[in-house]
Amino acid sequence: MTLTRVRLERFTAFKKLDLELSPGINALVGENGTGKTHLMKVCYAACDVSKTGASFADKLIDVFLPSGRTLGRLVKRQQGSTRGVAEVFRDDRRLRASFSNHAKVSGSATITGASPWVGSPIESVYIPVKEMLANGPGFSSLNAQREIHFETIYADILQRAYLPLIRGPMDDQRRRLFTILQKAIKGQIAVKNEEFYLRGRQGNIEFTLLAEGIRKLGLLWVLLRNGVLQNGSVLFWDEPETNLNPRLFGVVIEVLLELQRAGVQILLATHDYVILKELDLQQTSDDYVAFHSLYRLNETGEIACRTADAFLDIEPNAIADTFDDLYNREVERSLGDLVH
Repeated sequence: MTLTRVRLERFTAFKKLDLELSPGINALVGENGTGKTHLMKVCYAACDVSKTGASFADKLIDVFLPSGRTLGRLVKRQQGSTRGVAEVFRDDRRLRASFSNHAKVSGSATITGASPWVGSPIESVYIPVKEMLANGPGFSSLNAQREIHFETIYADILQRAYLPLIRGPMDDQRRRLFTILQKAIKGQIAVKNEEFYLRGRQGNIEFTLLAEGIRKLGLLWVLLRNGVLQNGSVLFWDEPETNLNPRLFGVVIEVLLELQRAGVQILLATHDYVILKELDLQQTSDDYVAFHSLYRLNETGEIACRTADAFLDIEPNAIADTFDDLYNREVERSLGDLVH
């Protein structure tokens, strides 16, 4: 049962947004400050509480970490009293949080739909921009003992990475994914005393000595191996291109499309042209892929969204427009050299 829709009103940067989600891959594109990460965090919070049974309002505070953990600071700024709404749907189930901009604590929020939502838990994982496995031992112990100013997504990804291996034989689809990833990282991932290693021809190399891009692919290997990424789960990935060599972008997209075919719903935010083009070139007619373009309206400055099923139909597309501009300037410079 996948996420089908997210609706926000006066929430963080959004005045009003109503977005239908694809059951497969949802690529969020747009300029900085158009709410891509915020959308994913709301959806992730809803998925996570379906398993933990925690308050949706508490989880929103944990993933956004407003100053003083004050819930009302998540309401879009305006004069006077108003209320913010965050609402996530999956088929006939709906989880809704409504709260005032004067709300100090999570208990003042009105939560509806919690019981049926928790009755059908969703496995989910949020991969943040910053790679965390190399910092696992120190971060996990510190987070367990102290209040540190980190959004919970960093602790959550480590908790999922440390899960033990899943029982049972590996099916052909997962075996194919492992083959793709192991070829890219040239080995397998092992963990000892909460420390991650790449086990390859050179022996065990600790993650602190590996390139961050290899660590990211290693994390996917771990999440596949311990069963976090499986049929019915949801993967959130913020800027998968960060610190990754462009030659590996094709591997990332190949893996994501295979995960989608295996029943994993994916939401990713990207600023990279190659990521989008790889997705465009590798997807087949049987894949479920949606491109959601977030942008600000010229008249009001408010955030809006348009959804397309194909890369060429993304409108507006700030990423493609920037690359077109670079190409045109290169052509003009070349023609200018010929003239002179």
